Amino acid sequence: MKEEINLITPLSVGDEIQDFEFNYMQDGKFSKGKISGYEGKWLILFFYPADFTFICPTELEEMAEYYEKFQAEGTEVISVSTDTEFSHLAWHQSSPAIGKIKFPMAADPTGEISMTMGTYIDEEGLSLRGTFIINPEGIIKSVEINDNSIGRSAAELLRKIQAAKFVAEHNGQVCPASWKPGDETLTPGEDLVGKI
Repeated sequence: MKEEINLITPLSVGDEIQDFEFNYMQDGKFSKGKISGYEGKWLILFFYPADFTFICPTELEEMAEYYEKFQAEGTEVISVSTDTEFSHLAWHQSSPAIGKIKFPMAADPTGEISMTMGTYIDEEGLSLRGTFIINPEGIIKSVEINDNSIGRSAAELLRKIQAAKFVAEHNGQVCPASWKPGDETLTPGEDLVGKI
C-alpha cells in the first residue's frame, strides 16, 4: 500500500495569503502575530535560510537600513526563517548588523509557513530566499525566489513596492521597466498602439 503524502500547493501571484499565525522577535521582545493583523497595509514577507550565516546578515542589514523607507510607503516588513524566536534574539543581541533590525523576525521552526509559500527545502529544513509583496487586501502581487547563493536588493524591493502601489492607486496605468516614482507610466491600449 502506498504511503499517503500530504502535498502543499505553494501560493503564487494573485492568490490570497493565508491567515497563518507565527511567533516573532521584535525589539528584544517575543510576541505572537497573524497575517490578518497587517490588513490595510502593504506587507513584505522576506524569507531567508538561517540565522548566524553569511549572506543573510548582508540582506537583513540592508533591509533594516531601508525599513523607514518601507514604512513611509505604508509597508510592513516581516523576515522569516526556520529558526526559533529565541535564535533570532540571540543573533539580534550578538550581531551589530542584525542589531539594527526593527521589523518583526518571525519564527518558522516547523517549516509550515515556508512550505505554504513554496520556499522550503525538504532535505535541509531551511528556506530559500523568497520575497513576497502582499497588498492591503491580502493578495500576493509579487513573488521572487532565489537560490540561497544569490542575495537580494532592498532598493529594488522598495522600487517594486512603489510600482505596485502606483498601479493600485492609478486604475488602468502600468509601470514600464525600471520605473521609479515620477517616471512616465503607460496606459495599455493607448500608449502601446503602434509600438509593439
